[in-house]
Amino acid sequence: MPVHELAQLTWEEVRDLDREHALVVLPVGAIEAHGPHLPLDTDVVIATAMARAGATKLADRGHLVLILPALAYTAASFGAAFHGTLSISAITVTALIVDVARSLTDQGFRLLALANVHLDPEHLTALTEAVKLAQADRLLPLVFPDLTRNPWGTRLGDEFRSGACHAGQFETSIVLRERPDAVREDVRQSLTPNPHSLSTAIKAGKRTFDAAGGPRAYFGDPAAATATEGARLIDALGAILAEAINAAI
Repeated sequence: MPVHELAQLTWEEVRDLDREHALVVLPVGAIEAHGPHLPLDTDVVIATAMARAGATKLADRGHLVLILPALAYTAASFGAAFHGTLSISAITVTALIVDVARSLTDQGFRLLALANVHLDPEHLTALTEAVKLAQADRLLPLVFPDLTRNPWGTRLGDEFRSGACHAGQFETSIVLRERPDAVREDVRQSLTPNPHSLSTAIKAGKRTFDAAGGPRAYFGDPAAATATEGARLIDALGAILAEAINAAI
């Protein structure tokens, strides 16, 4: 089965789809500081790659899959002090996702899944709350594989598991694969590893990148990133999304 970009279809083409069997994927990211070497839309780039990889795996198994335009604005308070980061309230994020789910439900779609790699705690809470509200309102199933929880995060490499993975080797590898022209390569190769763990800092009550030990808004080892590693990680993210959806259906 082909993978469709919903926004590129006409309304009559959507009308004629087998919507009661159609799986819909919404990439969710942020406009947020990602070190001095990656663009502000890094999380959107990665979420979109995750969505496409997962959709392809599902389509190869005979499922009809549609990908929505990415949601690029969300809660991003950890990076709010850095120029260019655009953070909105978690309540707004939850309400928007639930409203999208409601509209898809009204049109008879089977399921909505969120492809997400933005790990700001407030953002994750907003997505989790959206899942709960969609269920309470008896909307279509809303699937959200939270990469900070087992078993998903254990499959994304040592840096991801360490928590020192914001704009580091993990994310930079994926952007090198997806949009190599967007990586400031001369800057990337000059960056020394930052081993401070965001997950540890969050547990300790830190609430900003700076307080967590990332004064330039990166954690991990961006200089070690490769496009080859990025391809492997995209495949792993796609597999996580596909498995979460399969479990729900």
